Amino acid sequence: MTDLEFDDFDHEAHMQAAFELAREAAARGDEPFGSVLVRNDTVVMAESNRVNTESDIRRHPELHLAHRACNEYDPDERPEIVMYTSTEPCPMCAGGMERAGFGGVVYSVGGDEIAAFQGRKPSTRAAEILDDTRVVGPLLNDEGRQIHEVFDW
Repeated sequence: MTDLEFDDFDHEAHMQAAFELAREAAARGDEPFGSVLVRNDTVVMAESNRVNTESDIRRHPELHLAHRACNEYDPDERPEIVMYTSTEPCPMCAGGMERAGFGGVVYSVGGDEIAAFQGRKPSTRAAEILDDTRVVGPLLNDEGRQIHEVFDW
């Protein structure tokens, strides 16, 4: 993915899609996390958190999208994919994304901010795990934070 292609993406629209998925997750009884995969500035996959409703600790949207992308895209196609996610990926998700080989990840709310909402110590940041992936954020941080402020952490 060239910088020009990435710079031409509609970052705000893609983040809004991730926010909507995060709101849907919260309304369903899951934690408020949502993510979309974008290729050629078009959303190609979308997921929301389903840890509680699926009774599966692996059902973070980022990890599930990495799994799906590995099944549906060849390794030479995945560097053209950017993930937009309402919240910076946790270490588990970042590890899956690293293996998937996405070209970029754009997040709204930082992992350090989520740790504060949850009353926990911050974990390893995504950029420390995603060596070959462009990590951008925070984007639309105030709106992303509002989703977590209304959630009952």
